[in-house]
Amino acid sequence: MKKNICLALLFVIVACRAFSQAPPKPYGPIPTKGQLNWQEMGMYCIIHYGLDTYTNKEWGYGDEDPKLLTPSQFSATQIVAAAKAGGFKGVVVVAKHHDGFCLWPTKTTTHNISQSPYKNGKGDMLREYREACDKLGMKLGVYCSPWDRNNPNYGTSEYLKIYQAQLRELYTNYGPLFISWHDGANGGDGYYGGKREVRKIDRSTYYDWKNTWGITRKLQPNAVIFGDVGPDVRWVGNEEGHAGETCWATYTPHAPDEGKEPGNGYVKDYEGTEGTRNGKYWMPAECDVSLRPGWFYHKTQDDGVKSPYTLLDLYYKSVGRGAALDLGLSPDQRGIVNEIDVRSLTEFGKLLKQTFAVNLAKGATLTASNIRGGNKAKYGPQFLLDNDRYTYWSTDDKITTPQLTIDLHTPKTFNVIRLRENIKLGQRIDSVAVDALVNGKWQQAGSATSIGGNRLIRLTQNITAAKLRLRVTGSKVAIALSDFGIYKEPVHLSAPTITRNKNGDVVIATEAPVNAIHYTLDGDEPTLSSPVYKDPLSIGNGKTVKARAFENAGVASETTTTQFGISHKSWVITDASGTDGEAKRAENAIDEYANTFYSTLKHNQDTIAFPQQITVDMGQNQQIKAFSYLPRQDKQSEGTVDRYNYYVSADGKDWQKVASGEFSNIKSNPIEQTVTLPQIVNARYFKFEAVHVIAGNGITVAELSVY
Repeated sequence: MKKNICLALLFVIVACRAFSQAPPKPYGPIPTKGQLNWQEMGMYCIIHYGLDTYTNKEWGYGDEDPKLLTPSQFSATQIVAAAKAGGFKGVVVVAKHHDGFCLWPTKTTTHNISQSPYKNGKGDMLREYREACDKLGMKLGVYCSPWDRNNPNYGTSEYLKIYQAQLRELYTNYGPLFISWHDGANGGDGYYGGKREVRKIDRSTYYDWKNTWGITRKLQPNAVIFGDVGPDVRWVGNEEGHAGETCWATYTPHAPDEGKEPGNGYVKDYEGTEGTRNGKYWMPAECDVSLRPGWFYHKTQDDGVKSPYTLLDLYYKSVGRGAALDLGLSPDQRGIVNEIDVRSLTEFGKLLKQTFAVNLAKGATLTASNIRGGNKAKYGPQFLLDNDRYTYWSTDDKITTPQLTIDLHTPKTFNVIRLRENIKLGQRIDSVAVDALVNGKWQQAGSATSIGGNRLIRLTQNITAAKLRLRVTGSKVAIALSDFGIYKEPVHLSAPTITRNKNGDVVIATEAPVNAIHYTLDGDEPTLSSPVYKDPLSIGNGKTVKARAFENAGVASETTTTQFGISHKSWVITDASGTDGEAKRAENAIDEYANTFYSTLKHNQDTIAFPQQITVDMGQNQQIKAFSYLPRQDKQSEGTVDRYNYYVSADGKDWQKVASGEFSNIKSNPIEQTVTLPQIVNARYFKFEAVHVIAGNGITVAELSVY
């Protein structure tokens, strides 16, 4: 009897110890309340609308007249509703861009909305955005550019007082805010109150970040601060909308410490993309990209709006890698998001809902190889299916590579896997793999690294199985996994690609074979009754080609639209810098192939002489409405032209300068730079002259085109 009593007592003691097992200790840096809120949002939009919308620029110089702001139907509600239709949870309003023009009636400068005709000088667009967000249940953030090309005090201590006062106005009068947004464009040439000069600053010290960020901390304590290196959210290192396949939420920046927060120094592109395993700070990545090729609205980019499936792909590569997607919206000159953009956003929102509406793992039986302290009620795997990001399955401290069997009971077909960690306890898991039991054998279906707050594994093909297995293949400490889901993305065809070769032939192709590709040349949407693509097309100059792949009447791809300028078939290089009399290398600039480029870069030489140029004989007189420059497309910036002159000639001897200016933001957004001429000109020859490059000791040109 005594023996049985002792055994019973021992069992009670062991059981009590098990069920009183302490939670796992946090691992490394952990997120703040504001960072948790930011992670849960997943997606938001940044709104670029202002004087640049009316000057057809990306960066205003600072001398633009406020009277240009003349929207016929500005509607913050329509803009915010367009974002919401896409599944986005908030908007960041560009309250002031680099041109210094403020969309609210600030007391700090006369270069603001009160000097515009909008609402007879009584308008306040920030107030309208605030009200629209409140009405639609969306969150609001603001961006007030620290660089101000209008302000005469920029570069002095007096401007810092002005900038900080602008932040106080915004953070006091338009909250609550979820983010205080900044970027890395600081200093350069500008109007500066009429001085028209170049002003350079040290961006890591000039803005007194410790006290400037202190304004945010005091007035908007739950807002995260985004910048090149945080301090709360880092730039991913590109403006293409994607993080690295491995993307850690922690990061150690290359910047001086200021107090308890990292200083605003710089982020190396590849490090911003991947982060730092065991980094010093919790500083997850934001992936910014515009819905259009540029950040501000340009009529010529109406055909360049990203398609719903392109946005879905970016979603997987940003939100699906533990980062956030910040999509740029560009209201047009009416002051609303264009119908083309709204259509793409709405369809993208529907795709998201359709894909993630049902977790096909719901109702499954989960069997774990280990449960922390044996306490299933507190740490069991059932929490993976409860839609709570912070309840979790955990293991004993010494168990870092556990396994989990998921019995679905009936075969389910899926192509997306979702995993999440309870990031309140840090980012703990290095890698996982998921297997499916197919024909009685375990086959790996997918794998991933850096799980963090959200990880989506998009499979290359559908998997049908009734039993799955999750293997944690690498972890620093006991796991704290909070979510497991499987989903089915709708069937779709990939949109065709449309290219033109040097001979002027247009080629339309798809990644995989399809029943047919239909195309149009008149701007209409391709249908089954449109011409069928069979052989390369000779279409002449200035045509817009639209193409769509069809599997049958009910299955069709999205439409690809490509506008072609004047064919390069008869073009000849007559002169080019750095060719020593031979223009062969320069042919890459007119070969209609984006992945080659003309270069005058030289090894072991630091000096560079400007201007450098390339001259083209088009073979006959052409009407020129616009020209474009495509920078190198290999993700390198050396030789990329950011200031230019453009000349035309009838005989190649007498030249007329018809355009000059800058390619704003070209380093971060190296897309085709199209410049519309003030008036149409007739010419046989053109000369593209580089006045300045963003880096390197020469110029590079991937492609020059004329429209």
